[in-house]
Amino acid sequence: PELRKQMAEDGERILIHVSNFRKVKRIDDVLSVFRRVQQQFPVKLLLVGDGPERPRLENLCREWGICSSVKFLGKQDTVEELLSLADLFLLPSEQESFGLVALEAMACEVPVIASDAGGLREVILDGQCGYTLPVGDVTGMAEKACWLLSDDRRLADFRRAALDRAHAFSLDRILPQYESLYQSLV
Repeated sequence: PELRKQMAEDGERILIHVSNFRKVKRIDDVLSVFRRVQQQFPVKLLLVGDGPERPRLENLCREWGICSSVKFLGKQDTVEELLSLADLFLLPSEQESFGLVALEAMACEVPVIASDAGGLREVILDGQCGYTLPVGDVTGMAEKACWLLSDDRRLADFRRAALDRAHAFSLDRILPQYESLYQSLV
């Protein structure tokens, strides 16, 4: 509760994005989705990580007048603590090989709104624990975010489903599948 108070006022929702701040992560889209959601709800955005796009994104926040609602937190050692504060995770990447960060968010009971890129569609069960939309569909992502945030019960259902989905990727379930595949190849 104390950490949440540092990040957001009572009644504010928290959106989060974690990445290496490269162009492929499309963090401009994160900011655009956030701006649209901000028109409907009191909300804060936590940006975790660092990389070559950060200075440009900080300038964009100043240009759009949203600096007071966006927190650039840099690299963090305990990302799970920050994830556990969030209501939604935004991942509009152009490419994702698997989407480990989405799975980490889901393990913290945070539904994910992401682009339908790479392995994300394997991780996120669309309409159950989050949504995948076409790359660049900022409007669609914002609509799904607002739809989830508009109903506490619905959001709680998505939170539970996110955690359940994360358990499907636990080591005791995945390792035997890899071993079986390797056995069949040998």
